[in-house]
Amino acid sequence: MPRIVALGVSHKTAPVEQREKLSLTDAATRTLARQLVRHPDIVEAVVISTCNRTEAYVHALDAPAAEEAICQALIADGRMSRSEFDCIRYSLQDDRAVGHLFRVASSLDSMVVGESEIQGQVRVAWEVAMDEDATGVLLDRLFRQALETGKRVRTETKVAVRPVSVSTVAADLAREALPDLGGRRGLVVGGGRMAEATARALMERGLGELVVINRTVGTAREIAERLGGLGLGFDCLADELGQADVVVCSTDAPHPVISADQVTAALHDRPTRPMVLIDIAVPRDVEPAASAVHGAVLFDIDDLERVVAQHRDERQEHARRAEVLVDEEVDRYAEWRSGLSVAPVITSLREMAEAVRLGEIAKAERGEGLTPEEIERLDAVTRAVLNKLLHEPTVRAREAALSQDGLRHIDSLRYLFGLDMPDRPPAASQPDPAEHARRSG
Repeated sequence: MPRIVALGVSHKTAPVEQREKLSLTDAATRTLARQLVRHPDIVEAVVISTCNRTEAYVHALDAPAAEEAICQALIADGRMSRSEFDCIRYSLQDDRAVGHLFRVASSLDSMVVGESEIQGQVRVAWEVAMDEDATGVLLDRLFRQALETGKRVRTETKVAVRPVSVSTVAADLAREALPDLGGRRGLVVGGGRMAEATARALMERGLGELVVINRTVGTAREIAERLGGLGLGFDCLADELGQADVVVCSTDAPHPVISADQVTAALHDRPTRPMVLIDIAVPRDVEPAASAVHGAVLFDIDDLERVVAQHRDERQEHARRAEVLVDEEVDRYAEWRSGLSVAPVITSLREMAEAVRLGEIAKAERGEGLTPEEIERLDAVTRAVLNKLLHEPTVRAREAALSQDGLRHIDSLRYLFGLDMPDRPPAASQPDPAEHARRSG
C-alpha cells in the first residue's frame, strides 16, 4: 500500500552542532532526491534542507524500507553515526506526515513562528525535485497544497502580524548589542537570499555602512548595489573584519569561513570597540571558539530562540487558529488521496461490467437474430440495469475511501471482482450494440 513518509531532524529535535552535520548544499539536495527515487520502494521524493531542518518526504511502496533508505542516505557521508542520528530523527507517515509539511510551510513549525522565508524554501525544494523528475501525482499535489495552506494561514490569521524571520531577528540582535547602528559598519559574508535579506534588515534599522563579501565578486556587488553598499571578494575578508562592527555570516560552506584566530587578529588593535558576530549558517560559518575572544559577541542560529520567546505569547492565539486551518487542509488532502485510490477501482469495475454487458448483447444478436430496433432496446435496458446495480457499490466505495478502513474495503472490492486480472478484456474491445444496430439498419 503506497504511503507518504516524512523523516528528518529539526531545531526541535537537534541543536545546531548536530543539524549542521546533516545540512545539505543545493547540489547535495538535488542528488539525494535523485538517489531516493532510484530505490525500489520509493516512487517520489522531495528533500528540504534549511538552517532549521533537513527532511525528506517520499511516496513509498514500503514505509519501513523507505525510512531505512532515507536514514542511510542522510548519514552516508560519515559526519554522523547511525546511533546519534536515531536519537534525534523523527519519522511520520500519511496524515501525520502531511500535517507536518503543512505546518512547516505555514511557519508553525519554525523556530520563529510566522517567519516568511520557509514558504520560499519549501517551494524551491519542490521545484528542485521536479527538475530531477523525482515527483509525481502524490507529492506534486502535496507540496502545491502545502504552499496553499501556508498562504491561507498568513491570510486568514495574524500569525505573521509582526513579520519576523531569521534575517530580521538577526538584525534585531545586532541592534540590541550595538544600539547606535548609525555609526557602525556592517559586514555580510554570503551571497544567498538569507544574506541579502539580513543586509536589508540591517540597513532598515539604520546601519551606517555595509560591505558584502562573497566568493563570487559579481554577486557581492549586485547585492551591495541594491542596498547602497560595497561588494568585495573573499580575499578582502581579513581586512574587512578589522573594520566591521557587525558581522553576519550566511554561506553554504561546509566548514567555518571565519576562525577564532581571525577574530582575535581583527580585534587586536581595537580593544574598546567590540565586534558582534551573528552566524545564521548551518553548518556554522564562525568557529564556536570565537565566542571566547575578548571583545567578540557571537550568536548562532540557536540563540534566536531567545528572541522567539518574546513573540511566542502574542502569537499563541493566532497559532491555534492556524492549527485548525492546517487540520482542515490535512482532511482535504486525505479526501483527495482517498478519491485517487478509489477512482481506478470504480473505473475498472465499470469497465468489467460494461465488457460483460456488451459481450452478452453480441451473443444475443448472433443467436436470436434481433432487429436493429430490438438491439437498441436491449442496449438501453441492460445499460439502465447496469447503472442501477453499480450505483450503490460506487457510492459506498467512495464513502469507504474516506473512512479509516477505506483502503481495506477498496482492496476487498478489487479482489472480489478480480479487477487485477491482466486478461480481463477492456470495454473498448467489444462492439457498441447501438452503433452496430444503426450501421446494420
